[in-house]
Amino acid sequence: MELVNLLIRKRHTIEERWFDLIVETYPAESRQFLENKNDRFDNPVAYEFRQGIKSIFEAVVHGIEHNILIEHLDKIISIRAIQDLSPSKAVAFIFLLKTAIRKELQQEILAKDISEELLELEVRIDELALLCFEIYMKRREKLFELRVTEVKNRVSGLLRMAGLAAELDKETKLNEKTH
Repeated sequence: MELVNLLIRKRHTIEERWFDLIVETYPAESRQFLENKNDRFDNPVAYEFRQGIKSIFEAVVHGIEHNILIEHLDKIISIRAIQDLSPSKAVAFIFLLKTAIRKELQQEILAKDISEELLELEVRIDELALLCFEIYMKRREKLFELRVTEVKNRVSGLLRMAGLAAELDKETKLNEKTH
C-alpha cells in the first residue's frame, strides 16, 4: 500500500510527466501545439489526452469500471489510429506511464522496499497495453471499412456519370442468378 499512497500523493506530477512523454512522441510542430493550448475547443487532442490520462491513472491505481476505462483508452487510441501511427507507436503511450512513475518516484523506489508493489502495478499497465492494442485494431479496421465504402461510392458515382452503371447492374444481377 506504500506505493499506492505515493502515487496518490504525486498524482498530478506523474500525470503531467506522462502527458509530456506522450507529447514528445510527436514531431516538433505538433508538440508545440499540444503543449501550448489546453482548452477543450482550442485543442481537443490535448484535452482528450489529459482526460484519458486522469482516468487511466485512476484505473491503474484504484481500478475503475471496465467500460469507463475502455471509453478513455478508445478516445486516445482513436486519435492515434487516425494519425496513421504504427500499432506499436499508437499503443506505446501506455508504457510511458511506467517511465513517468519510475522517474517521479525514483528516490522513493530506492529508499523504500516497494519493488514488489511496483512490479504488480507494471503488470496492470502491461495488461492495459494489450487492451490498447485490441482497441487500436478495431479502430483501424473501422477506418479501413470507411475508406473502402468511400471508394465504392466514388466508383459507383463515376460509373453512373459515364452511363455504365445500368450495364454493371445487369451484369451483377446475372451473376447473382447463376450463383
